Amino acid sequence: MGTPKPPPPHVRAAFGARDAEPELIDAGPMWRCGDAAFKPANSPAEAAWVAKALGELHVPGLRIGRPLRSTDGRWVVGGWAAYRFIEGHAEPRHDEVISVSLTLHEALKNLPRPRFIDARQDVFAVADRVAGGELEMPLKADRGGELFEELSAKRKPAKLTKQVVHGDLFGNVLFVGEADPGLIDFRPYWRPPEWAAAVVVVDSLAWGGADDGIIGRWSHLTEWPQTLLQALLFRLAVHALHPKSTAESLKGLGRVAEQVDQLL
Repeated sequence: MGTPKPPPPHVRAAFGARDAEPELIDAGPMWRCGDAAFKPANSPAEAAWVAKALGELHVPGLRIGRPLRSTDGRWVVGGWAAYRFIEGHAEPRHDEVISVSLTLHEALKNLPRPRFIDARQDVFAVADRVAGGELEMPLKADRGGELFEELSAKRKPAKLTKQVVHGDLFGNVLFVGEADPGLIDFRPYWRPPEWAAAVVVVDSLAWGGADDGIIGRWSHLTEWPQTLLQALLFRLAVHALHPKSTAESLKGLGRVAEQVDQLL
């Protein structure tokens, strides 16, 4: 795929960062340009929604990378959106990330369902529908499809309230020194807040080096076994559909599957 390309000069200028040299943040896709962070924005409707939601959101104990408007008032210019850069890096503080998730989603619980969610056709949106049983799609057996089929037979209806959630908090909660955690790269889904927490648990166990006890530490969350299963199915569907998936990442999900299966 090569190295990601930085935001071009006219985009940086539109957000007041003309003179700042682009610097790739970790592995991307975000770039730092002075006090601004830039991210490719494929959907202007989604970027505008996120900008409004985050711009008005205040969560105690959480730093938020707030969206920036261009000089002419737009949220997206040339396929890029810009945010206030916040210091920090992702760290293996998995339980703290889950705490952030619960606090954040309590603050988001009254937001209406975004209309653009139904129109999304990217890998993650399709995987979300497949995992939720809302879309039938064959998944390659050797890329996680076999495990998905085995586990999906154990789904049971869960009585949880859906709302707007950040569906990819693993890696997007930043820590630096004694500062409050920072939040970046908001990716909205319409799922229960328990699901968002469970996705963090699955990711942390599969790829983040979390200890096995993390499952038990959050077992007080409602419908926990089924919610974990739903989160695992989502990640398995993503793995099966994503062109960059690797055999090593599937091994991580397989380890999580063994633990989740014991709870069902």
